[in-house]
Amino acid sequence: MLLPTPGQDPAGWVADHLGHLADGPPAADPARRGGQTAADAALAALDLAGYARRRSLVDPPARRGATVLSPYIRHGLLSLAEVVAAAAGAPPADRRRFVDEVLWQEYCRHLYARIGAIDRRRVRRVPAQAGAPWADPLPTDMECVRMVTGELAGTGWIVNQTRMWLASQWTVRAGQGWEDGEDWMFRHLLDGSRAANRYGWMWTVGALTSKPYGFSQWQVRRRAPDWCGRCPRRDDCPIRAWPAARSGPVVAAPSFRSGEDRVGPEQLVAHGPDPGVVWVTGESMGDRDPALRAFPDLPVVFVFDEPLLAGLRLRTARLVFLAECLADLATRRPVEVRLGDPAVELAGRRVGVTHAPVPGFARLVPRLEIAALAPWPWVVRPDGGDVSSYTAWARRRRVRAALNPSPA
Repeated sequence: MLLPTPGQDPAGWVADHLGHLADGPPAADPARRGGQTAADAALAALDLAGYARRRSLVDPPARRGATVLSPYIRHGLLSLAEVVAAAAGAPPADRRRFVDEVLWQEYCRHLYARIGAIDRRRVRRVPAQAGAPWADPLPTDMECVRMVTGELAGTGWIVNQTRMWLASQWTVRAGQGWEDGEDWMFRHLLDGSRAANRYGWMWTVGALTSKPYGFSQWQVRRRAPDWCGRCPRRDDCPIRAWPAARSGPVVAAPSFRSGEDRVGPEQLVAHGPDPGVVWVTGESMGDRDPALRAFPDLPVVFVFDEPLLAGLRLRTARLVFLAECLADLATRRPVEVRLGDPAVELAGRRVGVTHAPVPGFARLVPRLEIAALAPWPWVVRPDGGDVSSYTAWARRRRVRAALNPSPA
């Protein structure tokens, strides 16, 4: 189904054309607006002074050091390499901490390119899960939970610290399955990524490490000191002590040690005559998408995957963000927007596209006529090696050399 291109009112456009696929109203105060123009402005304004000290602060928001670049990174409007380059002039300690966060994003992409969809049978360890589940894993009579879930619903984004709070609360403390919690958070986030969000949850609940993250009152008092004082449960706080749950035994998962990665080509690969259109996916929607750059004179097509979205039930804010990206791109290139099964909507068309290291892309490609496949912009190209430990992976010489954490 051909849709009109989003224009000046992306929220209204989503309500008219994607409302049956969305969940909830648009964000009252979205953390970021979509589009390459907004992404470039955010990157140009990047100021990392004090980042190492302030990145974990939660309240008040004005004191936070988080950059809120993740929605643009998630959808390919900013690459990890250019984000690192933009940090070149930051104070050394702040730059090192920032680059370490970028490394985590790349590591998660390596994991997802290797493991893909993951369940309890393919984690490294049995997650730390409380034995007696709470009826409600996120009770809003806890001020910390109320504030964080309220911000998530209202803006589509929360800082990494509070993402860990919710993940730990959901599983390590309240005993609910981490997969359900990860799916709930994924649906709310502007930067919802099955790579970064999923593996962040796995790390927090101890499925990737031997030590889960323990959410407790101490952390709230340290990073959001006013919340405890006004909490209805301040006199009987259910998270006053550290959670007792610990990670379980190691699970046999040899694919973490070595295996085949969805790495894609090293350079543009052409199959016959040139494409007639560039297919832009949700993984790579920016002007600097490799396929867009390879074919600057071709029109663009984007397909809202109706069967996929019907199952995901993303929050409306996420779909508005995508519509804003398309509306912004349409000011510079012809953009065609379609709704349906991408294989059906693109049938009979020779497309150029950038490789996406995700399972969904791998499933679609055999059903399409790919005329040109552009390489994914890896910071460090996966090599089939060990990805079972972030620390060990990040210490590899080739990883550190690629990001060059020390100023020249």
